[in-house]
Amino acid sequence: MAKVFLPKGTRDLMPATMNRRLMVIDTVREVFARYGFEPLETPAFERIETLTGKYGDEGDKLIFKILKRGAGGERGEVDQALRYDLTVPLARVMAMNPGIPLPFKRSQIQPVWRADRPQKGRYREFYQCDVDTIGASSPIADAECIAVVHDALMALGLTEFRIRINHRQLLAALAKAIGAESEEASMLGALDKLDKVGRIGVEKELIERGFSVDQVSKLWAYIDGATIPGATEAEAELRVIMQLALDMGVDPDRMKLDRTLARGLDYYTGPVFETVLDGEYSGSISGGGRYDGLISMFSGKDDVPAVGVSLGIERIFMLMEEMGLMPDTATSTQVWATVFSEQTRSATLEAAATLRAAGIRVAVSTRVGKLGKQFKEASSRGVPFVLVCGPDEAAAGMVVLKNLATGEQLKGEAAQLASELGG
Repeated sequence: MAKVFLPKGTRDLMPATMNRRLMVIDTVREVFARYGFEPLETPAFERIETLTGKYGDEGDKLIFKILKRGAGGERGEVDQALRYDLTVPLARVMAMNPGIPLPFKRSQIQPVWRADRPQKGRYREFYQCDVDTIGASSPIADAECIAVVHDALMALGLTEFRIRINHRQLLAALAKAIGAESEEASMLGALDKLDKVGRIGVEKELIERGFSVDQVSKLWAYIDGATIPGATEAEAELRVIMQLALDMGVDPDRMKLDRTLARGLDYYTGPVFETVLDGEYSGSISGGGRYDGLISMFSGKDDVPAVGVSLGIERIFMLMEEMGLMPDTATSTQVWATVFSEQTRSATLEAAATLRAAGIRVAVSTRVGKLGKQFKEASSRGVPFVLVCGPDEAAAGMVVLKNLATGEQLKGEAAQLASELGG
């Protein structure tokens, strides 16, 4: 028999893992809904021209391309690609649906694909978790991005975090102030690596990119607090956004202005956000910002205001596992219905149907008899309750519900027990 392998950078998510992930996702979805974000889904793949040119040179290299069918594919021609993120597909949706009432607030949790080098916590297929507001230039929309991240992380128990905030116009003013206006993208590319390589590493890269020692020295002076010429308006806008976030309930100790924050994607035009955990858990768990020019690239209209933020849901899963914060329920099944005998099987199935009609999740055993083995099977799967319907119970229209953890038993009609279990 031939050996079988997973493609590199992918994994199978088994039921115990999926149940925990879904509980986390449900928590996040609920926070999104509280802020009025509506769910959206888009196709797994897009036309190649939709995706290319939106993520910068480095991002374009990571797009999984799909060969054309037929002779074109044999020549290596490409016409489609797996989606790289959820934001560009959203922009395409907006351009194709000009009648959508604005502002349009959408949430989206779907997988994306990147031809990256797999490593711990980084996969080629992974989920993204986004909220965006299209058609609103109000700073309330920016502040809501901050508040949604704050509330979602608090709801998940990841309470030790800091939301860093900056502005692309501030960064443009910073490049101009050090005489590197035409090299702004190069400066941001090096500065974006600050968390990974530190100041010495950034200085080395800047020098290698052609920046002078004097320019690097001025850069650090501005980052450390010196007034940046031409950045007054951007900093005033950030102060308004941060105050609005405070009004929404964001903890002031979990939010700060950070002049070093340089989100890497080319389409950001205004405020940008990034969230990192405090302590030993380094790295970003959320990021986003304003991208007022992206949708016009598809629609041909004047710039459409847009702002959004993405939770690094895969990294959040990993961190919650490491920190012991993941829900401990390995299964979503609540009751394991045992089958005492073939004569009582119909009564068991009827009781299971009654419980299900009441919203209780029930799995029926495929075994008949030997209740001890059926109990062990339920316990090994993490199911908290077992249902038993023997000859006496079947004759009386009753069932027994046993809590496997405590040994407590309840006897009654299935509808009555469903009510008690639901409560």
